[in-house]
Amino acid sequence: MQRDLRLDNVGRRYGLRGPWVLRGIHLTVPPGTLIRIEGPNGTGKSTLLRLLARIDAPSEGRVSGAPRTAYVPERFPTALPFTALGYLTHLGTVHGLSRPAATRAALEWLDRFGAAPYARTPMAQLSKGSSQKVAVVQALLAEPELLVLDEAWTGLDSDARAELERAVAERTAGGTAVVFVDHDPRRLAGVPDATYTVRDSGLDLRTEQPPEEAAGPRVTVVAQGPSGGQLPGDAQRAVVAAEEPAPGTHRLTVPASHSDILLRALLTARPPWHVVSVRQEPAGPDTESRR
Repeated sequence: MQRDLRLDNVGRRYGLRGPWVLRGIHLTVPPGTLIRIEGPNGTGKSTLLRLLARIDAPSEGRVSGAPRTAYVPERFPTALPFTALGYLTHLGTVHGLSRPAATRAALEWLDRFGAAPYARTPMAQLSKGSSQKVAVVQALLAEPELLVLDEAWTGLDSDARAELERAVAERTAGGTAVVFVDHDPRRLAGVPDATYTVRDSGLDLRTEQPPEEAAGPRVTVVAQGPSGGQLPGDAQRAVVAAEEPAPGTHRLTVPASHSDILLRALLTARPPWHVVSVRQEPAGPDTESRR
C-alpha cells in the first residue's frame, strides 16, 4: 500500500463549470511529516484539505495513495442523535475496535481534553468548545496514518489547545502525517517540516519562517547519556538544537509541544538517560507582546 499521499496536477472548481478554486496543485505528504498550509481567507485552504482527506474529488488531476485518514473540519456537525460517548464509541467500532475497547479509548481521549464530564451529554447540547473537543477526539480515536486538521484549535480552551499540540507531536513521532491550517502563526511554531502558501489558486513552498514563528516557546532539557552518543528513538525528531557542553552531558532544545516526547524517549531508552533539568524558555519579546 502506498502510504505517501500525492496530489498530481490537481484542480478543483466551484461546481461543474464554475471558476477554479485550486489548479495545478502538486503535493506529496510522506508518513511522519508535519505540513502547515497557510494563505489569505478565500484562497482555497479548506478545499485543499478536503481534497487531501478525500472528502472532495478533484475536478482535474489525480490523488493517489491510501493512508488511513482522519479529518477535523472547520465546522463540526453537532445535531447528531448521540451522546458524545455514544458517538465516539460508535466510531471506534467502525474503526474495528470492540465496543468495550472503543468506549475505553473514547473516555481516555475525552479525559485528556478535559471533556470527560460531558461524555454522556447529547451532542446537540454541547457548547462550541466541547463539541470541538469531540471533533478532535473522533479523529485521534481512528489512529490515522494521515491526520488533516482544518482550524482544529478554534474554540478550544488553552489546556485543550496544548493537548492537541502534544497529540500532534505524538502522532508525527509515531509515523502519522499531519496537515493543518490554523489562523495563529504561533501554532506549532518552528515545528512543521514544510509550510505551503495557497495563493492565486496555486501552492508555493515557503522555505523561510518569518520572525514571529521563530519566537515560539521552547523547552531546554539537560540530560546525561553516552558521550557523543546518538539520541534515542523519537528524541532525534523532536530536538531542534543539541550541544554537549561536557562529555556525557547533553543540552537539548525542543519546541514546547514536543517536550513530552523528548522526555519519554530519554527515560525509556535502554539504558535510560538521566534528566538533570527541564526549563521552559521564554517565547521571545515579540511573541510575549502579542499575548
